[in-house]
Amino acid sequence: MGAAPGAGGRVSGRHAPGPLGRAHVEAAPRPALAAARAARTAWSVPAVLGVIAGILLALGVTLDFSESGLLSLTGLGGLLGALACREPRRGLLLGLAVAGVGAGFLSARTVLARPDPMTPWLGAQVTLKGEWDGQFLTLREPRARVAVAPKPTQGAGQLTVSGRLVAPEGRRTPGGFDQAAWLRAQGGLLLPTPGAVLVAARVQAHTPGRGLRGWFRRGLSAGLDDRRAALMQAIELGDRADISREEFAGGYAVRDAFSRAGLAHLMALSGQNVALITGVLLWLLIRAGAPPAWRYGLPAALLLPYLLLLVQPSPSITRAVIMGGVALVALAVGRGRPDPLGLIALAALLCLLLFPLWLLDLGFGLSFLAVLALTGSARLAGRLPARWPHALRLAVAATVLAELGTLPVIAGTFGQVPLVGLPANLVAGVIMAALVPLGFLAGLLGPLAAPLNLINGPLASALLLVAQTFGQAPVLSWGVIGPAGFVAFVTAAGAGWLWLLGRVPGRAVVGAVLAGTLLTALPGWVRPAQDIVFLDVGQGDSTLLRLPGLTVLIDAGGSVGSDYDVGGRTVVPALRALGVRKLDVVIATHADTDHIEGVSGVLRALPVGELWIGQRKTDDPVLTAVLNEAQVRGVPVREVRRGDRVQAGRAALTVLWPPGNVWSTEDNDNSVAVRLDVGDWHAAFLGDLPAPAEAALNTGPLNLLKVAHHGSRHSTGEALLAQARPADAVISVGRNTYGHPHPDVLGRLAAAHTRAWRTDRNGTITWPLP
Repeated sequence: MGAAPGAGGRVSGRHAPGPLGRAHVEAAPRPALAAARAARTAWSVPAVLGVIAGILLALGVTLDFSESGLLSLTGLGGLLGALACREPRRGLLLGLAVAGVGAGFLSARTVLARPDPMTPWLGAQVTLKGEWDGQFLTLREPRARVAVAPKPTQGAGQLTVSGRLVAPEGRRTPGGFDQAAWLRAQGGLLLPTPGAVLVAARVQAHTPGRGLRGWFRRGLSAGLDDRRAALMQAIELGDRADISREEFAGGYAVRDAFSRAGLAHLMALSGQNVALITGVLLWLLIRAGAPPAWRYGLPAALLLPYLLLLVQPSPSITRAVIMGGVALVALAVGRGRPDPLGLIALAALLCLLLFPLWLLDLGFGLSFLAVLALTGSARLAGRLPARWPHALRLAVAATVLAELGTLPVIAGTFGQVPLVGLPANLVAGVIMAALVPLGFLAGLLGPLAAPLNLINGPLASALLLVAQTFGQAPVLSWGVIGPAGFVAFVTAAGAGWLWLLGRVPGRAVVGAVLAGTLLTALPGWVRPAQDIVFLDVGQGDSTLLRLPGLTVLIDAGGSVGSDYDVGGRTVVPALRALGVRKLDVVIATHADTDHIEGVSGVLRALPVGELWIGQRKTDDPVLTAVLNEAQVRGVPVREVRRGDRVQAGRAALTVLWPPGNVWSTEDNDNSVAVRLDVGDWHAAFLGDLPAPAEAALNTGPLNLLKVAHHGSRHSTGEALLAQARPADAVISVGRNTYGHPHPDVLGRLAAAHTRAWRTDRNGTITWPLP
């Protein structure tokens, strides 16, 4: 939505009607005065920069001051210095910045220092009763919010659920989800911070919500099947719990399709929802002949109840409500359209004062980066071919700028960049223009919305079809973006902005982009990664070998008795974060769920040169699913035997087991075991082999041993350790009831003077190779 009064000062003079209607017209000021006002920096800009600095300081004091935090503070100081140099009101602006530092620091410290009332019950089995909103369980006594896993499938309402309370986990794999940081960012001055997770949750009782949200949900789903009802709830309420469980044919997740098509933002409430709903209401009021005070004042008055009673605060929708509300009030009182940059800063200021740790939230960064980029839409549209319709030029400009503005965050966080975002958004935008306001009306009608949903249903189906079609397109894989990458992006973005302003030629932008690409890609080309990454996949196994000319994944984890996709949601994001764009070999060691269930997700997500297996069982559903996926993807399957070998430069990977002449009835006995030789450095990876098979491997001396069977007492026998004499051993293990790693194994490793490293304690372990 537009921009704010107060954010950019009083705006007067004649101007054409904006998207919200005709602005109040006053006597035009003298040109010199108008230019002076336009050149001024809105007071909200230095204030919010100060607040950001204060929050970073509080985080540095409370947590650990990182390199990124120091870089951020340095950048903020540079921005404030630049403002002070160009502004005649530098004293006032610096004063506002200093006040912002104090306010941001105090707000963040208040939230960080607040104790979590659930802490005394961590580790205990409990039964909790509270209000379930689809995201958190809110308790009345003590006043607290709790995350629940697995997330209940029941809709919003009163929920009684039992389970064990545990502390949230941090990021344990590259590109993985940092649950602790995310939960920490969900609290604010007026909202408790969720500090505990109820795991192994079992719902005991549920009473559907009977308030406005419950009524609204019934309207969204009236007469629709589960998939379309789930989509409507995601679009209108931002509730993605149900849509996350929906799949297209072949096990292709609906959410994955939206992400690959560049449409994920459609399921996160944002300015698009506010603009479309408010725009329809304004059109109706204009048609009814309402005076400006009612025309703009009524929509502005409805935005706050919309936020608090219906959709609940999140960074993107809160920003949109603040910006929309301020712009509407400005028009209602005749102040005209506010300054866009000042309005964006004002929205960020209010958001961060109320929710200081949103500064660390991905949604906050994406929302504000996108809206900042959108301020250049008109300029870019003016550079597109004049023969194009004006609406098309604006749509193309807005889509391109929003995608470019959020590029480093999207690429670095999700490990991929959609290549079809522009056409997908242009098509989806037409559908959303009708679906959002009609869906909102259906929600207001509640159970009476079934006739209206005869229109909404086909629109929802069309949007799903767009996501499914464009979601089949390839994506550009990306790795973790470091400080140099962000510097390169900011340099290129700055050159692009100067081009939009007409201050540099287009070739300068092309040069900045090419230079940034070369400088950030050059280190990986000159010195490619050479290491072993033991991914923390919980109670399971997944190991990545990265060598010049050879990339191998041994197993991809799995989740026994759960529908959690470890391959797609843990292993694949880690591979992308590590910059892995293809795998030469994937080894499925044996037909155990905790080793190979995730292989199917890996085969779906990345090009794979060859799949290695040992015994080709025909009666195991997990292995059959992997082999079927390999067939669908055209991946050759190789049944390896002792002595099979692949060479890459000075590195060689040799199969030690199985011999293949006889098969055991126990899957563990048939595990594929391999040895990696890099010059005179050696490592072995033994799957789930038991001790008798280990003794027959003839591994030779080892520098590193990947302990078999997660440290089971039936593996890692004395004969193997006497033969291999490894200096170090890695145990891939998670929370379990099997007693892994067994004390006997840890004792044998200690007796052999072998240092033990565990993924349940160390998280993902990266081992550099010589």
